[in-house]
Amino acid sequence: MRPAPLEGGFRMDGYWVWGMSVIKGEDGKYHGYASRWPKSVPFSPNWTTNSEIVHAVSEQAEGPYKFENVVFKRRGKEYWDGMMTHNPTIHKVGDTYLLYYIGTTYDFPLPNEKITRETQQIARGNQRIGLATSKSPYGPWVRGDEPILDIRKGKWDAFLTVNPTVFVKPDNSIVLIYKSASHKSGLLKLGVAGAQSYEGPYLRAKEEPIFQFGESDDNLDNEAAKHVEDPYVWFNGSGYELIMKDMTGTISGEKGGGIHASSQNGLDWEISNPPQAYTRNVLWEGGQTIEQAAFERPQLLIENGKPTHLFVATGRNAEGKYWNFEETWNMCIPLKNE
Repeated sequence: MRPAPLEGGFRMDGYWVWGMSVIKGEDGKYHGYASRWPKSVPFSPNWTTNSEIVHAVSEQAEGPYKFENVVFKRRGKEYWDGMMTHNPTIHKVGDTYLLYYIGTTYDFPLPNEKITRETQQIARGNQRIGLATSKSPYGPWVRGDEPILDIRKGKWDAFLTVNPTVFVKPDNSIVLIYKSASHKSGLLKLGVAGAQSYEGPYLRAKEEPIFQFGESDDNLDNEAAKHVEDPYVWFNGSGYELIMKDMTGTISGEKGGGIHASSQNGLDWEISNPPQAYTRNVLWEGGQTIEQAAFERPQLLIENGKPTHLFVATGRNAEGKYWNFEETWNMCIPLKNE
């Protein structure tokens, strides 16, 4: 990783900003898709109810990115994604842009104050993965009336399907890795699905999670538990690679740090040795290293088959505490390709 540009990435005054994915358009500009929600409500738990996906543009990959437009307007409680959209990841097949994302609905007004734990769990439990398509990075986007991957009652992924990452194979078939849990307090695990084309249907490629840690305590509040989220997958020319967040630090050695894994077929995965892929301790231009309060939802910009930039949702606070934000934004780290 190279030093992070001080003025890179994407931020917006008056908004919490999260999880940006970037692609280079035919216009030669870089198009980022990110989540935002107003700072008039708390960062958490209101991301589950108030988030929306926005489009930002930059002349250069590292940014700064400027707000362009809101990608999805809220379309009503009757739609599966009608009240909240979040965590986009952008890809392209032929002349079609593919925007995978998560959405939810709930049967109460859009909150204008901090929601309760019970309200959050209602919105969280309705989260599913969807897909929108467009012929232009500027839209308009056509999104489905149903999610592309639903829950499976009685299985390890019975509670929600979220945080998609996909790889488009040369034959245009899709590998999709997603996050789920068995219930609202279940440990976070990753599954794999696929489709013959982006139009679907998306079917599970494995019955069980792709990483098995032998956990007996199915409680995400357990600080000793091994569980992961925020995957990003890509093909390196001979096999698949994946980065993801270590929730507790029991795998990588750093809470909120990154884990690297590899696979030959996209189905059977092995965590690397050593496992750590990245750290929350970020080297910035000018030489200062700062421990970020978060380093989440990693997304790579792939150009000519190689990762060139890492985008992550991050935040900071005066006390330097983990997961306690005064501001959040999406930062960019250029990568070495030597």
